[in-house]
Amino acid sequence: MVGGTAALVATGFGTAPASARPDGAGPRIGILLYDGFSLLDPTGPAEVLSRVPDARVTMIAERRGPVRTDTGDVAMMAELALEEVDRLDVLLVPGAGRRGSTAVTANDGVLQWIRDIDRTSTWTTSVCTGAVVLAAAGLLRGREATTYWAAGPYLQATYGVTFVPRRYVRSGKYLTAAGVSAGIDMALYLAALLTDDDTARAIQLGIEYDPQPPFDAGDAARASQELRERALALLERSTS
Repeated sequence: MVGGTAALVATGFGTAPASARPDGAGPRIGILLYDGFSLLDPTGPAEVLSRVPDARVTMIAERRGPVRTDTGDVAMMAELALEEVDRLDVLLVPGAGRRGSTAVTANDGVLQWIRDIDRTSTWTTSVCTGAVVLAAAGLLRGREATTYWAAGPYLQATYGVTFVPRRYVRSGKYLTAAGVSAGIDMALYLAALLTDDDTARAIQLGIEYDPQPPFDAGDAARASQELRERALALLERSTS
C-alpha cells in the first residue's frame, strides 16, 4: 500500500470531496474493524457491496494490520488506519460480543472518528450491536433502529433509541441491521440505494443469496425461552 496524503486522496480516502473525483469512481465504502468484532458482520455486507459497480470497499481500524474477531481464532486485515481516512460515502460499523462491544463503546478515539466520518457520509450503517456503537457516538438518539435481538432493550433504555425488531431499519441516512446474518439483507437494500433495484437483484443472484436454513429458528420473537437461553450461552462461551 502506497503511503502519504497524496496517495490517499488519489485513492478516494482523503479530503477530496466526492464531486472532485475526476475518475468517476463509485462510492467509497469503509468498514470499521475493532478487536472482538463478529466475523460475518463485515464480511457478509462486504461480499454484497464489493459488487456495486466501481465501489471500493476498505477495511479500516485504529492501526493497519490484523484485527482479531470475537472468537479470537480468526483475524481480518485492516488496510488503512483511522487517521488515514477522513471522508467516506458509506460507513459500516459491525457488532461484537460483550467484550468487544464494551471496549469499543468506551473508546473515545474511535467514537470521535465515527462522528467525524458521519458528518459528510451519505450513509452511516451498522450490523448487529454495531448499532450500540453508533448510539454511543450519539448518532441514533430519537431514531428508530434495530440491533441483535438480545441487545434491543439495552439500546433503547440506554441511548434513547426506539428498538424496532426487523431485519433492517432505515431512519434518514442511518441503516441498521439486526444480528449478524441480517447484514446481508441490509447490504442488498443499500446496494439498491446506491444503484437501482435491478442491480441489487443481480448482486443477490450473483452471490446466490437464497437462504433456506434447515431449521425455522432464526427469529427470536418466535423462539422459546429455552432456545433463547441456549443461544446466548453458546454465544458467550464462543466469545469469552
